Amino acid sequence: MSAARSEGSARVRVARPVGDNGPVTEDRTATRPLRTRRLLTVAAVVLAADLLTKIAAVAFIEPGRPVSIVGDTVELVLYRNPGAAFSIATGMTWVLTLVAVAVVIGVIKIGRTLRSPWWALGLGLILGGALGNLIDRFFRSPGPLQGHVVDFVSVGWWPVFNVADSSIVCGAVLLVALSLFGVEPDGSRRRDEADTESEAEAGGRSGQSGATA
Repeated sequence: MSAARSEGSARVRVARPVGDNGPVTEDRTATRPLRTRRLLTVAAVVLAADLLTKIAAVAFIEPGRPVSIVGDTVELVLYRNPGAAFSIATGMTWVLTLVAVAVVIGVIKIGRTLRSPWWALGLGLILGGALGNLIDRFFRSPGPLQGHVVDFVSVGWWPVFNVADSSIVCGAVLLVALSLFGVEPDGSRRRDEADTESEAEAGGRSGQSGATA
């Protein structure tokens, strides 16, 4: 396999019969570069930010003594969360750990063929956040698969959260928006694909009518 194809930039042509005019329609998605590196870069940045802020929170915030940022509205308060993001499902720690592992594996699998920069950003945010909280699950007390996640940001009535939680939510919102606007992980748009198919069908009908004449 050539180096160009290994980098995901090889051009691939797909032949489609169009009457007597013959091929060809170029598969434009195959010409787009892979975005795996971008996904991993975003994930690494999120993971580093999450780990550093958690280390700082444990070192400088005393349990039960919130640090006021904006009055009582925004505070830094140390909280050990056995549940999911925003303190959901606090009694299912080991299940949430296995779910996080599955999410990480799924994102990495998708990322190997990813060609959309926006999907790379969204999945990178989710991957980095999932890894950040997963590290807590494995290495913090009370033990592997049961570790409590360090949360430290309190905003109004919202449950206490951390950088990883915010990253996961932002990534999920971005992916939902991309899906609603028809942006596919391979970088194509559903509307563009429909237009291409319509043009191919129109060309086929034109070729057939020309041959008949």
